[in-house]
Amino acid sequence: QVQLVESGGGLVQAGGSLRVSCAASGTIFSINAMGWCRQAPGKQRELVASITSGGSTNYADSVKGRFTISRDNAKNTVYLQMNSLKPEDTAVYSCWVRGATVYWGQGTQVTVSS
Repeated sequence: QVQLVESGGGLVQAGGSLRVSCAASGTIFSINAMGWCRQAPGKQRELVASITSGGSTNYADSVKGRFTISRDNAKNTVYLQMNSLKPEDTAVYSCWVRGATVYWGQGTQVTVSS
């Protein structure tokens, strides 16, 4: 079965950095994109960053210039490097992989203190 497992979340002070990872296992055919979404309490889920199979990236305006998405194809892992973190970045971050369907990880909590 397909499984996506996030790791690397935690508590960090404003201005700090975190790197969250998402490791995929199982067979996923025809992957065309991978990415990260986040959801804070009382807010809708939003797309944070994505990367296509061709390497093109896209970022939400709120994180552009601070976050970087990358892949390690050999490890079937997608990363999100988060720098200059702000309290408003506090959310549950979930990774996803789009193939024939969309697969989701369980999410990892990122908390940024002021």
